[in-house]
Amino acid sequence: MLTGKEKRYLRSLGSNLDPIVFVGKAGLTDALKISALAAIVVHELVKIRVLQNCPETVSAVVAQLAEETGATLVQTIGRNGLIYRRNEEKPLIELP
Repeated sequence: MLTGKEKRYLRSLGSNLDPIVFVGKAGLTDALKISALAAIVVHELVKIRVLQNCPETVSAVVAQLAEETGATLVQTIGRNGLIYRRNEEKPLIELP
């Protein structure tokens, strides 16, 4: 569980990120979950964009993707979500 200070720090880092994972009209497919998991392992902090043609709500998609990848939901704003999972072997982000 992240503290408020840690979430605030991650949100500041995430504001400069471009979305890596895009959820389209197919919704959450197995291939999308695998690619999101690979992105989290490499980057730790991943921005997700839910496109307008996605049949599910933005908050539901981001929360489900965070749960299935073992990540923590940092923020959902507009059509974007931000999730974080620490890489235990080679951590890239040092939390305050």
